[in-house]
Amino acid sequence: MKFIKSIAITFFCISLTLSAQEDPVPVRKRPDFVLVFTKTEGYRHNSITAGVKVLRELGRENNFIVIRTESSEDFTERNLKNYGLVVFLSTTGDVLDNDEQQAFENYIKGGGSYLGIHAAADTEFDWAWYGQLVGGYFTSHPNDPNVRKATVQRVVKDHPSTKHLPDAWTRNDEWYNYKNLNANVTVLLNLEEASYEGGTNGENHPIAWAHEFDGGRAYYTGGGHTNQSFMEPDFRQHLLGAVEWCLGR
Repeated sequence: MKFIKSIAITFFCISLTLSAQEDPVPVRKRPDFVLVFTKTEGYRHNSITAGVKVLRELGRENNFIVIRTESSEDFTERNLKNYGLVVFLSTTGDVLDNDEQQAFENYIKGGGSYLGIHAAADTEFDWAWYGQLVGGYFTSHPNDPNVRKATVQRVVKDHPSTKHLPDAWTRNDEWYNYKNLNANVTVLLNLEEASYEGGTNGENHPIAWAHEFDGGRAYYTGGGHTNQSFMEPDFRQHLLGAVEWCLGR
């Protein structure tokens, strides 16, 4: 009888083990930390607050944590190592000193990633490395009104930041013209200048692009001037796809 009980207990234990193997408890991936930098030394966009809010919402829904800073003193090698991504959200002007610039360069060279939104291209004109990282510099935009409707052509259809978009995406924003465009980027979205007045780049007018750069990843999108931009489902999904690409997901 003891032998039979022993066999029964053994089979019961094996059954429990197999059940545990068939239904493993899911392990939640540790969230990524994203630093959102919003310092301005030139024009300050009212939409920065809306942009931070949306990035935080996207983070809560998609397993990343947003830390917002206005302080360039956070750009040290030790601190930047905590982040999988650094976002420049409509920064303007000269926002980092020489030591902070070097720390950020080392962060990218060590495999870090960068996302520039809208006026991030209107930043650090005297720092050539930054211009190459972003992929181009702001030069002008239409006036009277500066915000107008235009059509964006989808160039790459399978990127996480564009796969949800139509081939022709019409929306309102402030449309930048660019100079010193980096020929080595992958253009994801191109602005159709025939759809609005005030464009100066011609047929080659990229408005969102991405590239591997100097050891890291970099993405830039020209949208985001208005508060309304960050309320648009397609633009929010566009930003989420950019974040996830930068994080290597």
